[in-house]
Amino acid sequence: MKILVLANFGMGLYNFRKELLEELISQSNEVFISLPNDEYVPKLNNLGCKYVETNLDRRGTNPISDLKLLLHYIQIIKEIKPDIVLTYTIKPNVYGGLACRITQTRYITNITGLGTSLETKSVIQRITLLLYKVGLKDASCIFFQNKTNLKFFRDHQIAKSKTRLVPGSGVNLNNHSFEDYPENDKSIRFLFIGRMMKAKGIDELLQAAKIVKEKNVNVHFELIGSCEEDYQQRLNDFNEKGIITYHGQQNDVHSFIKQSHATILPSYHEGTANVLLESASAGRVVLASRVPGCKETFDEDISGIGFDVQDVDSLVEAIITFINLPYEQKKAMGMAGRKKMEKEYDRQIVINAYLDEINQLVRRERYELV
Repeated sequence: MKILVLANFGMGLYNFRKELLEELISQSNEVFISLPNDEYVPKLNNLGCKYVETNLDRRGTNPISDLKLLLHYIQIIKEIKPDIVLTYTIKPNVYGGLACRITQTRYITNITGLGTSLETKSVIQRITLLLYKVGLKDASCIFFQNKTNLKFFRDHQIAKSKTRLVPGSGVNLNNHSFEDYPENDKSIRFLFIGRMMKAKGIDELLQAAKIVKEKNVNVHFELIGSCEEDYQQRLNDFNEKGIITYHGQQNDVHSFIKQSHATILPSYHEGTANVLLESASAGRVVLASRVPGCKETFDEDISGIGFDVQDVDSLVEAIITFINLPYEQKKAMGMAGRKKMEKEYDRQIVINAYLDEINQLVRRERYELV
């Protein structure tokens, strides 16, 4: 079969869906990927994927640019003639889905999170909801990464097709292998992994780090990720004052997780937070906001500690609570996180769900031809 994958950037496709692509290719399928050109495209090509360059502004709201994207999707679908299209993230889901409807092509959609545009009632939210209704109407199956997102789409009468709940993108338990806990906790390292942007809770994290550092000199806050919004100067200032250490974008996050005692994610919303899955898989405690996509990834006081979203005081309390835990309890929480990942979040669960849906479509198509 020919399978076309529509995505918005290479890092997410390679880091979180590489194993699915490899499995599809190993089954003698021809896999095409459509996304903007970046440093991950050669890696995806090396897997055996065939690349189609697609200009896409993830955050842009220019209707002319979005129309061009829709026309581009229609064009490549007509040229490739895929048997199935897989779509991820908002614009590929919406405009890729609409292109599939226009070309009468089967497609499977993955809702990787609501995104900022759907979080609050506004004109943008109404427009986005309308676009989703149009784009997802004929999807063969819509994958959701948490129950809250699924309920939201059902309540707004968007998810009328078949739906299926999967544990996010899952986590590769081998790549993010269990690591022995740091030998002591006299100097505690907290790690943040993610884009430097408001919706990831950067404002709250920086404020909390400043408060905690004033009374705890042997606590370190390390931040990894690209700066997508106007935070560079502020990060530099906090870095120079010794409140945080900002490492910028890193390809090997596992080595940082290995050296840390806990991962912090004060995100406002997630589909399922991959950084929490990877950290827990390595045996690290997670501290996360109690929002859909984060709260499901840990068991309170067993493998992680939750705090109220957009609440600096609550975040500080969670950090101090963790600092004051006995060393052996921190270690045991890390082990509990690993066991939870093995039981509930193995990436193979997600791969099997996709293979099942694709096989069902193939059987249905053969039946219809008969």
